[in-house]
Amino acid sequence: MPIYEWRGFDGKGRKANGVVDADSPREARVKLRRDKVLVTSTAEIRGGKRKAADTGSSGSPGFLSRLSMRMEAKLHQARGKEGGSLSTGRMEEVGTFTRQLSTLSKAGIPVTEALRAIIEQTEIKRLGILYRDIREKISQGAPTADALETHPDYFDELYVSMVRAGEAAGRLDEVLERLADFISEQMKVRNKVVSAMMYPGIMLLVGLIVVAVLMTAVVPKITGMLLARGQTLPLPTRILESASGFLTGWWWAILLAGIFGSLAFNLYYASDKGRLAVDSRMLKIPVFGDLLVKQALSRFSQTFATLLRSGVPVVRCLEVTKTVLGNRLLENTIANVREKILEGADIATPIRQSGVFPALIGYMIAVGEQSGELDSMMEQVGAAYQEEVEIATQRFTSVIEPLLIVFLAVLVGFIVLAILLPILQMSQSFG
Repeated sequence: MPIYEWRGFDGKGRKANGVVDADSPREARVKLRRDKVLVTSTAEIRGGKRKAADTGSSGSPGFLSRLSMRMEAKLHQARGKEGGSLSTGRMEEVGTFTRQLSTLSKAGIPVTEALRAIIEQTEIKRLGILYRDIREKISQGAPTADALETHPDYFDELYVSMVRAGEAAGRLDEVLERLADFISEQMKVRNKVVSAMMYPGIMLLVGLIVVAVLMTAVVPKITGMLLARGQTLPLPTRILESASGFLTGWWWAILLAGIFGSLAFNLYYASDKGRLAVDSRMLKIPVFGDLLVKQALSRFSQTFATLLRSGVPVVRCLEVTKTVLGNRLLENTIANVREKILEGADIATPIRQSGVFPALIGYMIAVGEQSGELDSMMEQVGAAYQEEVEIATQRFTSVIEPLLIVFLAVLVGFIVLAILLPILQMSQSFG
């Protein structure tokens, strides 16, 4: 059944909009009229995209439609675009959706009916459209995994692979529950890392803003006043004056250099060779590289274990987990491991021979293969590395915060010293 997005006015005369299932625009208007909604325009949605709007039999919008558009424009100016007030990302939205679908599926409710219930309680319009499109495809006979696969911005390869395996095994409710737990754990790790990095970032930003204000607004006035009195400036003050003059006179060149430098780096990083070189060097950075490695290993282990428990073959597990590492060197290593497995090798041997993964990973995988409990072993490895991520994050912040404080203290201290020296000299000459 097609999905239509509508705009109009509710029974109290207030502007309203939403989506409705109907066989035609006429039926959509009839359905909405029963709910005391005056429809000004409808537009069919296919694949999450709107088609040309139907504004009625005349083909052109009437007074109410034009009034609605003007009111909408004013509302956007006052409150911003729809959805802009959301404080959660797509990962949290997918996690909530997965948890709801898992709960309803465990209760024995068919997927299409479970999606209907989720749609009715979804307040965000773009998510309502997304879920309706998925429900429409499933109602037409498509497997749930195929319906989800048409929206890769929300459901990645890992998600789709697990759902496909769960459908094939007849355990979709269990797989959805496992997926919801997995997404929840990944969000916890990500939030802890982001929270730990936020304080040093804010401190550096505020410090640089203070230095910029001093260099561009305060220093020129003070040095100008001292030079007007004919006073000879000491060396620190002359250095500060030169730096201030360069910043105020060539700020646009510095800005352009930063923009072009960023573009050049992005172009280089977009190439396979450039990304491999940058990612390899990032892993060698003291403290920070250790944090990146442990984050990647935590994601790899947990993802691998989750896929195995969901019934995904090992070769496919490696193919999917490669996409969650976030580092080209580690991705290439997993790709090489996969190729060797296809040639007949076990998993542990190429992992140990790679020289990239710690020996613990290879040892645990070997034990898991021998005992036939590789999924449980990888789950334990993932939990261990998740704790290591927290420790590494604390270690990184404990190192970076004092360094930032010392850097900003030296910078601001030099500026203050350069300003005070000529003032002290001037007071001594008067004395």
